Amino acid sequence: MKKIIILLAVLLSTYHMFGQDTVSVVRVNQQRTFPNNIPAGNYSGITYLGDSLYAVVSDKSPHDGFFLFKISLDSLTADIQDVQNLGFKTDSAINGDLEGIVYVPTSQTFFISRESDNTVHEYAMDGKRTPRQLNIPAAFHRAAVNEGLESLAYQENTQTFWTCNESTLKGDGEQATAENGVQNRLRLQSFGPDLQPLHQYAYLMDKPEATRKAWVYSDGVSEITALRDSSLLFLEREFYVPSSKLGAFVSNKLYRVRPNLSLPVEQDVVLTANSPYLDKQLVTQWRTKLSLFNHEIANYEGMCLGPTLNNGSQVIILVSDSQDQFGGVLKDWFKTIVLK
Repeated sequence: MKKIIILLAVLLSTYHMFGQDTVSVVRVNQQRTFPNNIPAGNYSGITYLGDSLYAVVSDKSPHDGFFLFKISLDSLTADIQDVQNLGFKTDSAINGDLEGIVYVPTSQTFFISRESDNTVHEYAMDGKRTPRQLNIPAAFHRAAVNEGLESLAYQENTQTFWTCNESTLKGDGEQATAENGVQNRLRLQSFGPDLQPLHQYAYLMDKPEATRKAWVYSDGVSEITALRDSSLLFLEREFYVPSSKLGAFVSNKLYRVRPNLSLPVEQDVVLTANSPYLDKQLVTQWRTKLSLFNHEIANYEGMCLGPTLNNGSQVIILVSDSQDQFGGVLKDWFKTIVLK
């Protein structure tokens, strides 16, 4: 009887969080790569412009700017059929470790997050930077190198921007490693159409899967995407590479959160185990790995809403960072997930 009561309590809690408005997975399509069409890159962010057209940023392109890709999907399954590179729109600024990109239809401009200085600037359709930028709160300048503003999202219906630090900020606790089992404590920040900060929320990542020393290790939120119902998708990504290289894996977990149902936090208040962390609903998860006969390991860093299918299902597009196809092993993978 006690177990039944506990189960009912969990179900009621979930209903209270999300009501009947939950997100379900229709299909998780296999990842695809198109080496003959797409140059080896460090693709770290993607946004949808409509009519199969996407803007994609690379965190190691020579200058700030973005690629234009045409991504063709199967009209029924949303499986990726083809990806074509339509060119690079550039600015004169030296690349600032571009990580997230969103398209704003009303202004026909892009906002791009630069992890090198944790800023988010606006860019015109020709790739040139405008004078406008988000007013980033001071807390995010406590980010460790390469652990800052990795993600960027935009909700068109509310004209709200969202960003989040990749790993725990200095002062908020210890960062997760492959050996310490620590859960990263992150800050989600919203901005209004005037580009000024609105609310900040606390997000707690899952405990790392890795338990042994790593040659390369990264555990953080690599991207967030805004859904049309004002909820957000968080991509938790754990990238583990042992010294032998074989046995490397990337664990991906896609969570949905509802900031409008949660309590905000103040940026000058330290995050602790008792902070009001966002409730999260697991949508789907997948894992890629590197072994002697399997080279399908994929470090997904870019994610965005794609088209809506005729049956009303929503397509999510993902792109991976191959580090310029590092070692001739990594590939530039693309993937779609269909939600309802």
